[in-house]
Amino acid sequence: MSLLPLPPSAVSLGQSGLSVAPIAWGMWRLAEGGRTAADAARLVHAALDAGITLLDTADIYGFNGEGGFGDAEALLGEVLVAEPGLRAQMVLASKGGIMPPLPYDQSSEYLAAAIDASLRRMQVERIDLYQIHRPDILAHPQEVARTLEDALAAGKIGALGVSNFTQGQTEALAHFLDTPLATTQPEISPLRIDCFENGELDQAMRLGLTPLAWSPLGGGRLLSPESARDRAVAAELDRVAGEQGVSRSVAAYSWLMAHPARIVPIVGSQNAARIAEAAQALTVRWTRTDWYAVLVAARGVPLP
Repeated sequence: MSLLPLPPSAVSLGQSGLSVAPIAWGMWRLAEGGRTAADAARLVHAALDAGITLLDTADIYGFNGEGGFGDAEALLGEVLVAEPGLRAQMVLASKGGIMPPLPYDQSSEYLAAAIDASLRRMQVERIDLYQIHRPDILAHPQEVARTLEDALAAGKIGALGVSNFTQGQTEALAHFLDTPLATTQPEISPLRIDCFENGELDQAMRLGLTPLAWSPLGGGRLLSPESARDRAVAAELDRVAGEQGVSRSVAAYSWLMAHPARIVPIVGSQNAARIAEAAQALTVRWTRTDWYAVLVAARGVPLP
């Protein structure tokens, strides 16, 4: 039986000219638990040592409902100041446009200030990939596009993306931009399969967007499945994982990476060993039969 292709050794982020490893590391929990700069540095090194080059954060990472806004970016900034050579080894991604406790704000005034604040917290001159974190329904996409283009022209950011946008919102922003969007960052996992059938990934391929998958383990539910559906998906992943000598999480990452849209899973673990383990996903082979078996388990009904 023929095997689906392995992921490439490098994935282009749209037409931006940026190239990254086919798996990324995310820092939404970096600032939890009193983690120090030394602790954070060990995790950054674990990612880079595993061959991961895209490091993803956001200004709201660290916010706990009351405080902590910007803490993850600031902690990463301490790491980069202590070891300046690390900056050149990574493609640094961040996001903005959420103003706690939860209004979204992409007005020109707020978004421009948010970009500057992220640069200050991370103590860098440029964010390689800047994504709008969640869409602000009250912001005209032309206004958002103008603000992003100004930041690009100023050299503050290098490439543009969106996160949690609908297809229509993505099309609207793309229409008003002179610079093509490079990425889209939806939630995708073997437990969150909407985008495989609702056109999101088809749109990404049509527009040349690289999908960056957040929560690729279903928010941890794949590791501790409780519902019958979750257990069924885990069982199909375990079957392939057992045959190839990897963990369930590695099988889940590789399942996403087998899609032709070249999905880049964002590993959310803040454990150095688990970050290193994720690189094994580049070697897992899928047949169409096995891949669809996971999809069918997630659908809960047979394919038509």
